[in-house]
Amino acid sequence: MTASFANPVLVIGSGLAGLMTALSLAPLPVLLVTRALAGGESSSQWAQGGVAAALGADDDAERHGEDTLAAGDGLCDSHAVRAVTGAARSAIEALQSFGVRFDFNPDGTLAAGLEAAHSRRRILHVGGDGSGAEIVRALVARAQETPSIRIVEASLVRHLLTRQGSVCGALVTGPQGDDVIAASRIVLATGGLGGLFEATTNPCGHLGQGVALAARAGAVLADMEFVQFHPTALEGRTRPLGLISEAVRGEGAILVNERGERFMSAWPGAELAARDVVARAISAQLQRGGKVFLDARAALGHGFAARFPAIHALCMEAGVDPAVQPVPVRPAAHYHMGGVLTDLNGRTSLSGLWAAGEVACTGLHGANRLASNSLLEAAVMGARVAADIRRMSVPEVISPVPVPACCAQDDGAEVRAITSAHLGVLRHEAGVRAAVEGLLPLATADGPQRDAAIVALCMAVFAHERRESRGAHARTDYPLPQADASRQFMGLDAVLVRARAILSHSHARSA
Repeated sequence: MTASFANPVLVIGSGLAGLMTALSLAPLPVLLVTRALAGGESSSQWAQGGVAAALGADDDAERHGEDTLAAGDGLCDSHAVRAVTGAARSAIEALQSFGVRFDFNPDGTLAAGLEAAHSRRRILHVGGDGSGAEIVRALVARAQETPSIRIVEASLVRHLLTRQGSVCGALVTGPQGDDVIAASRIVLATGGLGGLFEATTNPCGHLGQGVALAARAGAVLADMEFVQFHPTALEGRTRPLGLISEAVRGEGAILVNERGERFMSAWPGAELAARDVVARAISAQLQRGGKVFLDARAALGHGFAARFPAIHALCMEAGVDPAVQPVPVRPAAHYHMGGVLTDLNGRTSLSGLWAAGEVACTGLHGANRLASNSLLEAAVMGARVAADIRRMSVPEVISPVPVPACCAQDDGAEVRAITSAHLGVLRHEAGVRAAVEGLLPLATADGPQRDAAIVALCMAVFAHERRESRGAHARTDYPLPQADASRQFMGLDAVLVRARAILSHSHARSA
């Protein structure tokens, strides 16, 4: 490493949050480590919907905040809501300055679409329904030409190294083997955990690696039980499942079952109700043995391909022409509202460690994410993390303590089977206990499933402790919300203690 890159800011991940952080830090030296090619295999790259930003003449940040709070079902951090929605304009301007070209109307105003649970048209797109790919492409191009950013591809961070209560580096495995990188400022931007489920719209390799890294290093986690299942993934054999964006329903497409019944019509908001509501309603139809279809024939017809070219191609590839046929859909794991607890500058509970994007939990989303707030949060928090790091003096580099070679991680198949069976859209006591029982041995052994099992175990324990139904967490044995519900925070040690107590209580009761 050259002298100019001694003690760089280490950014882990190359989705929107990681790229925004790195670009906003310039000219401070940044080492950006990504397991694939820059921008590749990120959920940001796959995002269809766009960026939620209240920029219209009939809209404002306060109204956007109200919609966010309503979707979050009582558990949003109001300070986070105000901070993120209030920074939308500056985030859009920053993205534009980095080369992102948003779609405009003929009159020169930003084109804005409507998505579920938004009271105004405020979803900004780039290249129609390929927003995420276009945003990431532009940011990668800018990062590659920025002298202060060094990108290391095809490399996986295996351990966060700590000393004297602070992070001091990371163990990275790359094409040339293991390497220890000394860094006193580390930013996690590793994305979510949708790959822990069989039915997912995320890259299958997203197993919550950043959460596992932070948890093993001693950071506090928050809201791990809340996994948002997108209501309308394209039903099929391919994995991950293709996503049929909410924007299609925003243009008037309806949901029907195999009998042609529009089963969402009785719900407030109908097809544009919050995601948790629609996902549960679809799951109930599937659980009785039925089928569910998204019908865009009347709303879009032969205009479907022009309005949603990428989704049209996805459907045609699966043998369905959405212009003339209803599209078979089902819920699939899509976004994690929980993660590594951070403040509004992205600081975690571990000194020297920041987190931004889906790996982090600011409290913005509460129990359920409002559509397209994810890209907004990634952009806003990436910039806030960078600003926070720029304000502080550079900490002294502490030589990392050598660590033993770590066990290679596999694809998480065993963990995926457990989470899919017991931690899906509809949960109950016996299933959550079964998940804890299956995951605890994997999480405490130094085997290839360890990190995935740690993340899934945290999800299961948090889900066990929330004895109510709220937002994306639905308990069939506790169908009603509690009046005094609050957010949950635990470190890994506390999760392990609670997991053993759950199993001990279960065994005592059955004895």
